Amino acid sequence: MTTLDQMTEASSDSTASIDPHLGSRHKTIRGWVFWPAAAIALAFIAFAMLFPAAAEATFGAVQTTIVSAFNWYYVLIAAFFVVFALTMGFSRFGSIKLGKDEDEPEFSTMSWFSLLFAAGMGIGLVFYGVSEPLSHYVEPRPGVEGTPNQLAQQAMSQTFLHWGVHAWSIYVVIGLALAYAFHRRKRPRTIRWALEPILGARLVQGAWGNAIDVAALVGTLFGVATSLGLGVIQISAGLDYLNVVSPSVISEAIIVGIITGFVLFSVLSGVGKGMKWLSNINLVLAGVLMLYLLFTGPTEFLLRDVVQSIGNYIQNFVGLSFTTSAYSGEDGVAWQGAWTAFYWGWWISWAPFVGIFIARISRGRTVREFVVGVILVPTLVGILWFTVLGGTAIYGELTGTASYTGADGSVDVSTALFQMLEGVPGSAVLIIGFLILIAVFFVTSADSGALVMSMIATGGEEEPKNWVRVFFALATAVIAFALLIAGGLQALQTAAISIALPFSVVLLAICWATVVAFRREMKAYDRAERAQLRDAIGQHYGLEVEEPNQRGIFGLPARWRHRRSAAAPVEGAAGAPVADKDAPETVSGSSSSG
Repeated sequence: MTTLDQMTEASSDSTASIDPHLGSRHKTIRGWVFWPAAAIALAFIAFAMLFPAAAEATFGAVQTTIVSAFNWYYVLIAAFFVVFALTMGFSRFGSIKLGKDEDEPEFSTMSWFSLLFAAGMGIGLVFYGVSEPLSHYVEPRPGVEGTPNQLAQQAMSQTFLHWGVHAWSIYVVIGLALAYAFHRRKRPRTIRWALEPILGARLVQGAWGNAIDVAALVGTLFGVATSLGLGVIQISAGLDYLNVVSPSVISEAIIVGIITGFVLFSVLSGVGKGMKWLSNINLVLAGVLMLYLLFTGPTEFLLRDVVQSIGNYIQNFVGLSFTTSAYSGEDGVAWQGAWTAFYWGWWISWAPFVGIFIARISRGRTVREFVVGVILVPTLVGILWFTVLGGTAIYGELTGTASYTGADGSVDVSTALFQMLEGVPGSAVLIIGFLILIAVFFVTSADSGALVMSMIATGGEEEPKNWVRVFFALATAVIAFALLIAGGLQALQTAAISIALPFSVVLLAICWATVVAFRREMKAYDRAERAQLRDAIGQHYGLEVEEPNQRGIFGLPARWRHRRSAAAPVEGAAGAPVADKDAPETVSGSSSSG
């Protein structure tokens, strides 16, 4: 009997002809991927550091142009990715195993969640935990009006939109395709193999595959650099808040250097020893800080707020998902560039890194487990996080017990967290704790980012050479510093939005390739099930089908014909009754005994 496992093994035999370094003279790296990406990174660093004023002006113009022309596109594809991810998880595709049929999950559920949480959003959760809900309350989206309570509610829903289902659905798109390619199809650990179902192995290993991996590698470089830049901004603001050192180019360079030293140590210690250990510490530390704020702050208000805000988020999910600020003119364009378009671009540029990472740690899970785990759990954790941190700040504004706005009525996104912590018992210890949390998130993100980028650059090597990983760790840190010099937060936002535009096309192609691959997989399942069914029921299957087919839908059932024949027997030529041919024979060969 031909089983599905045998079919899968037979189809995977073709991996023997797959060469990760095909077309490259260098056997440590894939030249047509590494060198173009390195050239782009070095050219950007040189431009930003040698001509910071020109770079800042360029970034501002690029951001305005892209947001004005493509904001609708970012909003539309983000909504599409949500629909796609949910369809994959809750259709018949959900039963497909990301690995061999007998594979069990490699990591425990808790370790899996901690790795997802730390790698997926890390630094951004701390940077925007207070500042984003507070900003949406103080300066709501153009066109949004209402009472203070209504503005507070929409601020939480808007924040959940940016950090909830949409963000993790983007990660599902690429992570799911890669997990299937890596664990089910036994393909190398690079982005190109997610497109094998539509391009074929020959094109994937050629120039098309190289172009895809270059786009993914550059996107990952700038996506991770954006997060690291946010971390540097907030660490610098925190140290200034503690009167340790004032923000400056030199202080930021020192911060980058010190943290990068820890990153290199983590990179060289390996995934099992370094990244998992740091991720688990991250989860525990973040949980302890959040629970402390929950129980020392307005606890009853926060618990009511989290429940109510989840309901409001669900109620307004569709409308918020398609909001483009079309009737708000230039103010709407500026707001979208600073918030929604920035986030969708950031998540898309961050997707290659997170996709490879979560695919790598998800062997043995089904598609449904993957989709539910990757979307639901981090979204709920993020909602609780923003409710506790942002809700505490908004509660202070609503009740008049605290004020976090400047003289011009705006919110300083880099210091809002520390302003909120100042009103909490044990504020000095809390500020130090959050600075440690940011630093650990910095190390974790850069560590896993360097590993993923090295895997792409080497054609999917499980354990890339140390010098490759060190190169990408250093390149990411220098790019982050260059972005800070050339415009700070706006430059970071521009980098994310710009890189996402070309890579979004790759993500759409990956959606197509995933559907093609899963349809082929389900056809294989169906063939295997039919073969197993025929072997199991044998001749009985034919008998059960044959008699009704001969009778048709208007014929009499066999038992009725038998009763009629028994009641009125027909005599044969010799005067003996003729037996009903539908009646079973009781003795073998009795029909010829006369």
